[in-house]
Amino acid sequence: MGWMYGAVCMTAGIGLVSLNDGIAKWLTDVYPVGQVIALRGVLVLVMIFGFAFMTGRRRQLRVTHWRFQLARAVIIVLSTYSFIWALKLMAIADATAIAFAGPIVTAALVVPLLGEQVGWRRWMAILVGFCGVLVMVKPTPETFSAVALLPLFATVMGSFRDIVTRKMHLTESTLSMLAVGMCVVTFSGFASYPFVDWQPVAMSDILLFSLSSIFVGAAQFLMIEAFRYSEAGFVTPFKYTSMIWAVLIGFFVWGDVPDLWILGGTVLVIGSGLYILHRERMRRQLAMDTSQS
Repeated sequence: MGWMYGAVCMTAGIGLVSLNDGIAKWLTDVYPVGQVIALRGVLVLVMIFGFAFMTGRRRQLRVTHWRFQLARAVIIVLSTYSFIWALKLMAIADATAIAFAGPIVTAALVVPLLGEQVGWRRWMAILVGFCGVLVMVKPTPETFSAVALLPLFATVMGSFRDIVTRKMHLTESTLSMLAVGMCVVTFSGFASYPFVDWQPVAMSDILLFSLSSIFVGAAQFLMIEAFRYSEAGFVTPFKYTSMIWAVLIGFFVWGDVPDLWILGGTVLVIGSGLYILHRERMRRQLAMDTSQS
């Protein structure tokens, strides 16, 4: 049932990412991007190492292949900075819409880089899900400006991160990947201090930084787990569910009622995910029947 566990982890992780995106956009209106990344990273690292020591999992912090770990960490830095800058400069819906090219990019890359097979049915389901997202967000002409290159670049980097994560899952633990990645990201944030004017943190924003750290740490853990137990081409389409999370958050927090475009797109996204689950279950059953015969 690893594939089902991976789908649940990805869906929950993306929900936390959606919550964090809103907080990040709020914070970057007041604080420099580097400061937000640095302070958030410190709190995440405290949680990671605190969890490892309190639960007796210190051995899981051990790194086996530093080259892959550092390469993954650098990719995360590039992805994090580019997407947070995108959130600062453009609407969350537009940035999210562009970022949803990620599953298609990943599905294209897993074939030559991981040797996974992505059949035409899964390709069609991915494209249907992507169309559902476009129906929901209705991207404006401003989306396709030079600024739009930021979330697009973040998406490509995110796809490489997912593939490297999948490649490392047999030798590296989830905690070690999480710790190394966050250490490098946090260091990059502090490295920006001489170049930008950091602002004093208001007491009212400490809670937001804390929540952002919790969401980032938990989301990264869940998504690493997803790629440890499921194929990259299978779990990446569940990133589309972030739009569903956004609709739910908007309704319960701000009372926003989804229009017909949102509802129609949601049907396409859910249908795409359910079809991918169905195809994966059929493929696994066929493999079991073949091995038993």
